[in-house]
This record gives sequence, C-alpha cells and structure tokens, in this order.
Amino acid sequence: MIKKNIFLLSLLIFISFPIIAQEKTDSLKNWKYNGLTSINFSQVSLSNWSAGGENSYAFNGLLNLSANYSKDKNDWANTLDIGYGIQKQGDQDYRKTDDHIDFLSKYGRKISKTMFLSAMLNFKTQMSDGKRYDPDTAIISKLFAPAYLQAALGIEYKPNETFYAVISPVAGKLTMVLDDTLSAHGAFGVDPGDKTRMELGGSISLGVKKEIMKNVTFNSTLGLFSNYIDNPQNVDIDWKVLINMKINNYLSANLNTHLIFDDDIASIDDKTGLPGGAKVQFKEIFGVGLTYKF
Repeated sequence: MIKKNIFLLSLLIFISFPIIAQEKTDSLKNWKYNGLTSINFSQVSLSNWSAGGENSYAFNGLLNLSANYSKDKNDWANTLDIGYGIQKQGDQDYRKTDDHIDFLSKYGRKISKTMFLSAMLNFKTQMSDGKRYDPDTAIISKLFAPAYLQAALGIEYKPNETFYAVISPVAGKLTMVLDDTLSAHGAFGVDPGDKTRMELGGSISLGVKKEIMKNVTFNSTLGLFSNYIDNPQNVDIDWKVLINMKINNYLSANLNTHLIFDDDIASIDDKTGLPGGAKVQFKEIFGVGLTYKF
C-alpha cells in the first residue's frame, strides 16, 4: 500500500507539469496558475562501521497547486496541497512520516477596494493507514478516518495578493471517521459508534504568501475555529508554514511545519497506549531535493 501511494504521488507530480504549465488560451486569461513540486530522498548505508548505526533511507514528496480566478468583482482562489513521506531504518518495516491531502476553495465578491463577501470550503484527509508503534503496533487513522470538511461565510480583507484575512461568524465543521473500528472507539471526537460529528461555530482564516528575500518564498495559513455549543473557549488551531529556498532551477530546500490543536482529539500516552487529554500536535519536515516551480 505504501509503495502504491509513493508511485501514485510521483506520477501525479510529474503528470502535473505539462498540464499546469501549458500555454493559456484566451478563454483562460482570467485564471492564474502556480505550482510547486518537490521530491526529497536521503539514504545511509553502513558496512562494518565501527562507530555503529543502521542503514536507512527516507522519501518525501510534496505537491502544491493553485488556480486563481479574478474578473470584475469576482475573486476565486483554489489550492491543493498533497504530501507523502516514508522512512525505513534497519530491519524495521516502512514507517510513514507525512501523509496529507488539503484542498481549499475561497470565493469573494468585492464590496470595496479591499473588502469581499466571502464563502470558503476546506477539505482534509490522508491517503494510507497511520500507525502507532509503541508499545504495540496499532492502526490509529485511515483514508477518510479522519476527514474534515469545513464551510464558512463571512467578510474577507484582502489588501494585496500576498495577504488575506477572513472572519466568518457562521461556520460549520464536519468530522468524518468512516472506519468501523475507529468510529466504534470514538476516535477524533465522534461519539462511539457514530461516523460523523457536526459542529457549528465561527472561524478566522489568515493567509500569507510572499518572497521574503531573493529565492526564498514564505507561505503560511492559519485557521481558527470555535464551537459555539461545546466549549467555545477551546479554540481549534491549524497552522501550516512552507518555506521554499531555491538553489537553482531544479534544486531547492524546503521547510514544512504543521501545528494542530483540536480539543476533541484525545492524545495517546507513548508508554501505556491509553487515551489522554488533548495536546498540541506538531510536525516539521526539512528536505533538500529535486523541485519544479511553475
């Protein structure tokens, strides 16, 4: 399954080159396309190495696409962010280091020079099984377990192409756990036996995309959500940062971080494997490898 996902991600990355980079026709003149693809690979091989250690290798793939439409008073921005990574160390099985699918669509109707009436849709899930390895190997997540669908209506402030802020007093968040075993355990905040959990609240979304210095691009999104009905003071946080540092046309270094706090997701104790209270989740990936930007 992991090898199949690597193949599909690599195929998607390279197929996207001619599709997105093709010459725009007059009918698409109001669309603007951008993309970033990156494949990073590291490997360690040891033979009779007196200092000790283990053979290892790791793979990380990243695909970030955007398609934005702007005409008259209409502004429609779409982004797709896909990442997958694995590592193998010594005699261990393949272990996943990254796995996400994140699609965001945001429509705005201009009401002033910098203000828009806004509608936003965000969908997130993963591709393959996620496992906990200590103390025992156990599957703790799967495709569509979880999956998140969030919709929001509000006002957007967009003074330029590098920054936006959306305040949505009306927002809905649907958590899906479509695996029978995980839903039976009440994973990811659903009631035991249920496969969905619906929340009504408000949200704030911030986005920044800017070249902060020559050949260094900073891209960050921050999402805040408060459930009006259940513990509104416990705000869910989803903060992603991608820094791309270009070396030349085909080589670059990438720093990717992701911070999550969700009051409905119980933490798992590393020693006992038992659920505990919600904790801040943090992931950081740094890699140097092949990159194509368009």
